[in-house]
Amino acid sequence: MTKQQELVDRDYAVNWHPYTQMKTANNIIPIVRGQGSYIFDANGKQYIDAVSSWWVTLHGHAHPYIAKKLSEQVTTLEQVIFAGFTHQPAIELSERLLALLPESQTKAFYTDNGSTAIEVALKMALQADYNKGGNKHKVIAFKNGYHGDTFGAMSVSGRGIWTDPFGEMLFEVLFIDTPTEDNLAQTKAFIDMYASEMICFIYEPLVQGAGGMLMHKAEHLSALMKHCKEREILLIQDEIFVGFGRTGKLFAVDHLTETPDVMCFSKGLTGGTLPLGMTTCTEEIYQAFYTEDKTKALFHGHSFTASPLACTAALASMDLLLEQNTQDNITRIASKHKAFINQLKQHTKVLDARQCGTIFAMEWKTSEHTSYFSDMHDILYPFFLERGVLMRPLGNIMYLVPPYCTSDEDLDYIYSCILEALSMM
Repeated sequence: MTKQQELVDRDYAVNWHPYTQMKTANNIIPIVRGQGSYIFDANGKQYIDAVSSWWVTLHGHAHPYIAKKLSEQVTTLEQVIFAGFTHQPAIELSERLLALLPESQTKAFYTDNGSTAIEVALKMALQADYNKGGNKHKVIAFKNGYHGDTFGAMSVSGRGIWTDPFGEMLFEVLFIDTPTEDNLAQTKAFIDMYASEMICFIYEPLVQGAGGMLMHKAEHLSALMKHCKEREILLIQDEIFVGFGRTGKLFAVDHLTETPDVMCFSKGLTGGTLPLGMTTCTEEIYQAFYTEDKTKALFHGHSFTASPLACTAALASMDLLLEQNTQDNITRIASKHKAFINQLKQHTKVLDARQCGTIFAMEWKTSEHTSYFSDMHDILYPFFLERGVLMRPLGNIMYLVPPYCTSDEDLDYIYSCILEALSMM
């Protein structure tokens, strides 16, 4: 038995993998090492990590600078309760992140991941109104959205196969289409019908990741945000996927003319090194909790809230992100994607190819409706793995979210594999 097969057998004996039907899963690959934009399996095979290991690994795997900072921190302070205590990494990370955001963002709340960052954002919005004696309770969100897998996050995500088992246990949400020039007036009119009851609008800006890398324009989203603001509907902006350079700018908010009340961060926050979530908010929201009345506190916390190690990794990742070399790489990758999209425009098997910064998506023209459960995934996923590319198609939608260190040569190789797939299937 090879080392690879031994690890696979041991894994199946004890582990239950995410978003996986274990009965039919037959392609688990043990990974033993990562370096830069590559991961290596137990047989020594190299794969280009074209999806940044679920969109988190900004600077590549096992980055020596992040590792050095973590090594220094782990022998100094590895963990401390964040209720009643604080520490330098958490203070500095909040200071530095807030300095990069719209000036209206003044406070940061730490959690463990993207889903919990969303939970906190929703609780902030709902309890802020409650603390002020209000009775708003309706939430509005985009169709096809995805904000996480905890119950609050599921409630504000698009309803379907993923959420069907939980049915009536999810709270009521009003869903709208992403804004376009054609539907903007109608969407505004729909919001006006419920505006007096509406507490907040939660949305993925510019790109709906898990929904199929669906994209909408900044000017249309800005107009919708402005309309909500004028009706005192709080804006919760989910930057979990699109933050930290993915859209070509530091944050999606940098493309917009309006600013949100609450912002959520995770994924690339630590450069993919450790789990961490952050939720930031305006002073007005913070002040709704700031009172002598202890019952009006935000009752939320996690054992590893503001982990000193995770905060240290995030600070190191931020150092790297703000380097000119990284910013040049983001621009370079975006330019490569754009050139490849132009190459695909006339291809008969391509229904659509689109891009936002370093995010590339291509929709394969099929007879069936685009679906996460499309059989195309079962064909395309192993096709790319065989060629040493980790790409995780969303049904018949192929997408790239590469680490910023990915070379032009590796991008060209990935593009050539896509063209090969189009010619063969």
